[in-house]
Amino acid sequence: MESFSDLISKLKKSGLLVAFALFLGVVALSTDAFLSVGNILDVLRQVSITGMIAIGTTFVVITGRLDLSVGAMLTLLTVLLVDQHNQVGPFLAIILTLFTAIALGAFNGLLVGYLKLNALIVTLAMLSFLQGLTLLYSGGSNVNIPNAETTWFRVFGRGDLFGVPVPVLLFLGVAGIAGFLLTITVFGRQVYAVGGNETASNFSGVSSARTVFWAYILSALAVGFAAIILGSRVMGAQNTIGQGYELTVLAGIILGGTSMLGGSGSVWRTVIGVSMLGFIQNGLLLMGFPYYVQWLVTWVVIIIAVWVDLAGKRGRVLA
Repeated sequence: MESFSDLISKLKKSGLLVAFALFLGVVALSTDAFLSVGNILDVLRQVSITGMIAIGTTFVVITGRLDLSVGAMLTLLTVLLVDQHNQVGPFLAIILTLFTAIALGAFNGLLVGYLKLNALIVTLAMLSFLQGLTLLYSGGSNVNIPNAETTWFRVFGRGDLFGVPVPVLLFLGVAGIAGFLLTITVFGRQVYAVGGNETASNFSGVSSARTVFWAYILSALAVGFAAIILGSRVMGAQNTIGQGYELTVLAGIILGGTSMLGGSGSVWRTVIGVSMLGFIQNGLLLMGFPYYVQWLVTWVVIIIAVWVDLAGKRGRVLA
């Protein structure tokens, strides 16, 4: 007779996909626009920002850590990018934004990787710090790019190439590079080793501190790329523009099957998970549900996915 742990394992592998397929069927029967090419491309354009962040955060999660500062970091970097676009032009603004992202990621990595501070506490504190820093930098005012249609910067968020939105192409391109880095390179194997068994990896000659440090840098750099897409798309930035992204990113990563306990997962699973979440949210809107229902669904997705993950890891349902 099939054991309960085997049932949970099968549920983890296919249960969420089956539920998603059923949801797609219900929405497709409810509205013809859902599976149209235009709507699919719009959803992929929407999730490209969340997905870009989630790609970098996947490295952190696989090491067994969290990064809850990505939403506030997105806000700061987008405000910085848009403001500097008006001051020094788009090229130098992009360079400054990416270097700032690397510096912020290095700071997180230093505290969590080398100083061994708790990742949850560090990134929550960083979230608060970055929110305050954003308000200090902007003076509490929103920033906008005047004459948005005349700057080449708009191509990152509003452009199309052969009918495919540029944000989607950037998202998939970064996913390909990150997937190669995670699955082919020595660094990628070290990320899995640290998340699977940090003590054993240290005894094997893998520096967990260095691995975690670079994982946080990659996470922040991905936020920098997302800020470029977001700033280009909106052609402006509010002081709360990144609020809530940390939860959506985490939900997409978990929905894709990356374990919160570390040691397993992949970039392409994250791409699938974020895309699934995007289609779920889009379907709810097309079916006439209020916007706030998305947050309730996101909460449910996180709870169910984490429950299945932990149950599959430990062979039992946690009370």
